[in-house]
Amino acid sequence: MSTNISRDMFQPAEKSGSAQQINKQSLSYWQDIWRRLKKNKLAIASIYLIVLLIIMAIIGPFLLPYSYSEQSFKDVNLSMSAAHWFGTDDLGRDLFVRVWYGARYTLLIGFTAAFIDLVIGVIYGSIAGLAGGRTDTIMMRIVEIFYSIPYLLVVIMLMVLMGPGLKSIIIALGAFGWMGMARLVRGQILLLKEQEFVLAATTLGASKTRLIFKHLIPNALSVIIVNITFTIPHAIFAEAFLSFLGLGIPVPKASLGTLTSDAVGALIQGHAYQLFFPAALISIAMLAFNLLGDGLRDALDPKMRK
Repeated sequence: MSTNISRDMFQPAEKSGSAQQINKQSLSYWQDIWRRLKKNKLAIASIYLIVLLIIMAIIGPFLLPYSYSEQSFKDVNLSMSAAHWFGTDDLGRDLFVRVWYGARYTLLIGFTAAFIDLVIGVIYGSIAGLAGGRTDTIMMRIVEIFYSIPYLLVVIMLMVLMGPGLKSIIIALGAFGWMGMARLVRGQILLLKEQEFVLAATTLGASKTRLIFKHLIPNALSVIIVNITFTIPHAIFAEAFLSFLGLGIPVPKASLGTLTSDAVGALIQGHAYQLFFPAALISIAMLAFNLLGDGLRDALDPKMRK
């Protein structure tokens, strides 16, 4: 039995503006990363802790009316008090002022060494990965030769040749610290250059420089950022190690590593507080950067979450 269906039996649906609205707000790439990072409480706490360390390194030496090099032999080895919040050292210098003054140098060395690793390592690794062939082979063999030499041994040799000082430490740490970054970036570039967007850019006539800075490096940025957050605590530890060998910042200036080295003798005499504060700041700084690196790794690459 057939039924005739006419147009009069149908009515057009009423248009509703609310039905076409998108209820969920769209997020950009970095907004989505920040949303995932905020879920990691340890990473957020690390960010606040790093910011606090930076602020205290700037204003801390001005909170007490003492100079970092001011000696007072009547105030030698004083314990913590209202006048000297962290006590004094064996020359009567206020430890609170010297610790935060030393934190300036320690953080400066860490950030500067990481910046040098970033610039040299990213450019070197990008060129090697994009060029491929013989160029890649030669460049990476050079890296492997230097990589086979113990890192701290090379740094110590450079420090002995150049002499102790802030500039010498930064140059020594940056001279060979970029090789790990170069190898990491090179591996990422080898993967990315086979993608379709690189082929499309090459077909449209993009130069190799444009490919590197416009397409390849931005897509490898997540790995680069994570590696930088692990480079900073490594540089902080290397500076502390050099200070223990007597290759740190010369007196009367001091870094946290120098203060820790100087306080070893005071520990034997029973003045443990002189070692506690600089050693605690080194540990806190390294822990904060490592936790932030773990959080960024999970936020930038959710597939790596355990």
